[in-house]
Amino acid sequence: MRIRSKVAALASVAVAASWLIASAAPASAAGECGAGYVKAGDYQIGSLGSLEVYYNSAKGKNCAITRATKPRSGFKQVAIGLAGKVWSDVDEGTYTYYAGPVYVSARGQCIDVRGYIGKAVVMKRGVHCG
Repeated sequence: MRIRSKVAALASVAVAASWLIASAAPASAAGECGAGYVKAGDYQIGSLGSLEVYYNSAKGKNCAITRATKPRSGFKQVAIGLAGKVWSDVDEGTYTYYAGPVYVSARGQCIDVRGYIGKAVVMKRGVHCG
């Protein structure tokens, strides 16, 4: 009887632990931009990856990331700013997965975004106005 109760106790602990692990959100669940950001745009950079734009309506901020389709070390850049102004935030370097995140406060305004992977580039001007 003692062995059965120990086994039952261990089984209930295992079930509880697996429930806690399954219900816990991974650290990256909020995404690279953080909690509250939703995808507002996704622009292809050739076949190499994409420039992703996110918006947080509570903060009035946009976020951008340049993400490679396949993990490969190389030059990546992402830039963001208010439309027609200088880039307010830029991240670039030799990265394997992505460059960014970069941010700009743009409630009620349009933004410019740019993403590079290697020598391939995509640039969008005057987008995501709001």
